[in-house]
Amino acid sequence: MSQSYAQTRRKIDPTRGDTLGDGTPNDNDRVEIGPTQLAFGEWAQAGLVLPDLAKMRDERWRKLTQALVDRDYGALLMFDPLNIRYATDTTNMQLWNTHNPFRACLLCADGHMVMWEYKNSPFLVTFNPLVKELRSGATFFYNSTGDRGAQAAAAFAAQVDEIVRAHAGTNRRLAVDKIMVHGLRALETIGFEVMEGEEVTERTRAIKTADEILAMRCGHHACESAIAEMEAFTRQNVPGGGISEDAIWAELHRGNIARGGEWIETRLLASGPRTNPWFQECGPRIVQNNEIVAFDTDMIGAYGFCIDISRTWWVGDGKPSPAMISAFGHAMDHIADHQARLKPGVSIKELVFGGHKLDDQYWAQKYSCKMHGVGLCDEWPYVNYSDGWMDGAFDAVLEPGMVLCTEALVSPEGGDFSIKLEDQVVITETGCENLTRYPFDERLLGQ
Repeated sequence: MSQSYAQTRRKIDPTRGDTLGDGTPNDNDRVEIGPTQLAFGEWAQAGLVLPDLAKMRDERWRKLTQALVDRDYGALLMFDPLNIRYATDTTNMQLWNTHNPFRACLLCADGHMVMWEYKNSPFLVTFNPLVKELRSGATFFYNSTGDRGAQAAAAFAAQVDEIVRAHAGTNRRLAVDKIMVHGLRALETIGFEVMEGEEVTERTRAIKTADEILAMRCGHHACESAIAEMEAFTRQNVPGGGISEDAIWAELHRGNIARGGEWIETRLLASGPRTNPWFQECGPRIVQNNEIVAFDTDMIGAYGFCIDISRTWWVGDGKPSPAMISAFGHAMDHIADHQARLKPGVSIKELVFGGHKLDDQYWAQKYSCKMHGVGLCDEWPYVNYSDGWMDGAFDAVLEPGMVLCTEALVSPEGGDFSIKLEDQVVITETGCENLTRYPFDERLLGQ
């Protein structure tokens, strides 16, 4: 075997040097996950600019550290896998970790960052030089430690205490996002004043950096490419019969994974009368010719970004009913009007109480919110409808760099269909930009 062949074989992209366009190693055997060559090729064809991942990670670390300084917290302790992803850009069995919390990350106000990793896979973190210490022993959930969970938590708390004393001195104000009961008690027992960590992470994550927006644009393109494949499969196969909702949904999963995406958080695809009421999960129902198919991607895609798009399709050779066309137009008006109101300085309260009103026939089964923040998942802030407003819960205004999903669920009470639409937009210096380019169904538009 020649040396040149061996070198080429070890590259993800043989046409490039030591790094890919996002600055990550061009090495087939690397530990770090990332987009596939399919995704990179599609992004290049679309003229997208790739993010600088090293810069993105550094800026996230700086923002989180500054948030601690601003609040006079000694440190931030994170168990939520998505907060850990934000702080370190590392992953390890993310979905399993959500219900078996074995990882933790501690960021001190001086910038010192420590990661507790699964003891058999410390190598998953070492690619990020911002992580200064690597430890194990953050596990105290019941099926791992049984009736010795309190002791395991105490041992972990002692490690946290050691690090905080070294890097935050006498500051005992420790922000924590999500922690099991034994862990909380152990930290409080040794004198920590436990603060609300989710407020820190959600507020920090809400304002995206320039490279995060670039990464999200790439993720958006990948998601829409997967949607297009799912739509083509649906329109080609449903009229012939025998195609289930699950089979359609599997196409979106396939397209996501093929491009280096990660998972899909829900199963929100339904057809025909199962679209009403909304929130039925996709299942074995065989989709019939001349029915609607509606879905909400809830996709954790390329670079770990959530791409949250909803569309409703009419599938078949017939025509949708006038009621469906009317409801679709109402949904279009709803999201268009709300997007037009988005700009820096607008308060969440203004968005809650202003804007397009749903007709009475759609009010009872409206969506849970008008809009919500999005980043690595659904994030702060949450823009409710007027009947869900809570004084003091969202006293904030929009800022450039926030990303919101504008929602419309137009679902007649007692009806046999629902229309679900959703776009993802970024707040700019002067208004907002719609990141979602996926077209709306022409027949439901009445064309």
